[in-house]
Amino acid sequence: MTVSTFLPDAASEPLVVLVSNRAVLTQPDDSLLLTPATVAISSTTGKIVFVAPAVLPQEAFSASSTYVDYGNKLILPGLVDAHVHLNEPGRTEWEGFATGTRAAASGGVTTVIDMPLNAIPPTTTLEGFRVKLAAAQGQCWVDVGFYGGVIPGNADQLLSLVEAGVRGFKGFLIESGVEEFPAVSSSDIALAMTTLKDTPTTLMFHAEMLPPITDSVGDGVTRSDPPLAPKGELTSYSTFLESRPPAFETYAIEEILSMADLAPQLHLHIVHLSATEAIPILRNARARGVNITAETCFHYLGLASDNIEDGDTRHKCCPPIREQSNQDKLWAELTAGDDSCIRTVVSDHSPCTPELKLLPDHLAVQPESDEQNGAMLRRPSLRFHDSGIDVTLPEDLPEEKHDKTGCCGNHEHVAELSHVQQDAAAGPQDQGDFFAAWGGISSVGLGLPILYTTATKRAAPLSIVDIVRLCCQATAKQVGLSHRKGGLKVGMDGDVCVFDDEEDWVLKAGDMKWKNKCSPWEGHQFKGRVRETWLRGRKVYQLGGGNGGFVSVKPVGEAITERRVV
Repeated sequence: MTVSTFLPDAASEPLVVLVSNRAVLTQPDDSLLLTPATVAISSTTGKIVFVAPAVLPQEAFSASSTYVDYGNKLILPGLVDAHVHLNEPGRTEWEGFATGTRAAASGGVTTVIDMPLNAIPPTTTLEGFRVKLAAAQGQCWVDVGFYGGVIPGNADQLLSLVEAGVRGFKGFLIESGVEEFPAVSSSDIALAMTTLKDTPTTLMFHAEMLPPITDSVGDGVTRSDPPLAPKGELTSYSTFLESRPPAFETYAIEEILSMADLAPQLHLHIVHLSATEAIPILRNARARGVNITAETCFHYLGLASDNIEDGDTRHKCCPPIREQSNQDKLWAELTAGDDSCIRTVVSDHSPCTPELKLLPDHLAVQPESDEQNGAMLRRPSLRFHDSGIDVTLPEDLPEEKHDKTGCCGNHEHVAELSHVQQDAAAGPQDQGDFFAAWGGISSVGLGLPILYTTATKRAAPLSIVDIVRLCCQATAKQVGLSHRKGGLKVGMDGDVCVFDDEEDWVLKAGDMKWKNKCSPWEGHQFKGRVRETWLRGRKVYQLGGGNGGFVSVKPVGEAITERRVV
């Protein structure tokens, strides 16, 4: 398109014009191109109205236009993080719409998709979705879409949630850690598949599942019983890693695939793939025509169990961060091109309060206020079921359940569980306990520097164009938003990330914009930093700008509730 065909159309409205020697544009065939570029956004509609693969001078535009020349800094589409837990309403001490979306904006993320848990109520009913939308109103600094949840007994809610605008659905094949979002059985999965089979949506799974037989108690155990109790120190990461082996992931994926023929057109998706043993299974399924994809996370690509110190529960998540050799294979698959089963990379931002991480004293987060200090001194009110090990404290159970273990009945196993419970109840002694600590990594807004830095260090064949494909274009497609998000193209939302790929910096607690300043990425050195974020033609974040960088002063993000059509 030439300037002369553009200017008459543009004269009637003010524009935001962004230019750079380097930008990643989406071409008409949806391929991506790194090129000098000019991107013009309507100040009225927030839509991109003009794109040229060249830097046009300011004089080419009306005097009322805002013109910004970024030189050699990269202009990228705003990232679409398709896996974020914002936890509101219900657990706003963990995170919330305001803080979580501010963190996203600070990292060039202009759209997040909120998971159906750990809010209370979860997004498993139409009413629960309405409650969440009400809580989000007026708080979002970026645009927010929403997933629905699949739990036992809510199949009658799924189509209503589709009509209400959820972008997809998620279910767990293992306990989620919160009682309001229980795991699904095979019959629940089959019912969800048949209910959604003719619907333009994505059915996603936390793919961990207890194998049907473990070596802990012999042939008498069923798939619903706990596996082996921890063999080793509970503060040792290796003990935790051994308790959630790759078989948990491969068995769950095989179970899902065994039912895929119930809904051959339905898009199935594996969230936060960690174990590379699952890759051949997924590749073979895709070769047979099964419509299944996977995502992995920034922490699996940038962190390895080999370097996790004992007691550093900031690294705990499920599935776990695995060995360096496993990470190497994830990278090999990620860079395998069109044949790769890993189609997207996301944060799985899953924060909690620092006390729920049970950090040792030398890693403990310092309170920012007297109120927070009081909260951190209280014993955590939530206990978890990791790898089948029940660490619920006796005083937390109803009277009639005090003498029950909820496990397999093996007396040696019961004794080990009792020891775990005693340790968990002992206060300071449970510091650094990987089994009692909440599992989740805080990283929303850090994905771009994590991926760029790690790829650079590895000399991996992953370019900035590839990163845009994985974190913008493909994530938007995954949630049915590729018509408006994830690309710099005429007609798309004017969502822009300005990235300085030359800046070196170290993440400090003060750089974390999410609510609780607790992350395994603290202290890591990164190459590349987001300088600005634009949402639908409005600058919402500028590094070093006023109001802590949030220069739009007030939230301008919107809830995305349009019905998905693809």
